[in-house]
Amino acid sequence: MCNYYAMYIIAIAWLYVVILMAATEKSVTSGLLTFVFYGLLPCALLLWILGVKHRRHYKNRQLLNQDVCNPDCGDTQADQENLT
Repeated sequence: MCNYYAMYIIAIAWLYVVILMAATEKSVTSGLLTFVFYGLLPCALLLWILGVKHRRHYKNRQLLNQDVCNPDCGDTQADQENLT
C-alpha cells in the first residue's frame, strides 16, 4: 500500500518541475503547451499505468465481498435438488 502513495509523490514532484519550466517560457501559449505536453499528459499516463494493479485489486476485493455477503445466490441448482 505504501508504494501506491509513492507514485503520487512522484507525480506531484514532476508537476512542480513542469510548472517551473512553463513559467520560464517566453509566451503564455508556449508555457501552456509545455505544461500540457510535458506535465499533464505524461503524468496522467503514469498514474493510469501504475494504478492498474490497484484498480484490479480493488475490483477483486469488491467481488469477494459480494460473494461473502451473499453466498447462496451463486448455486441455485443445489437448492432446487434439495426440495425434490
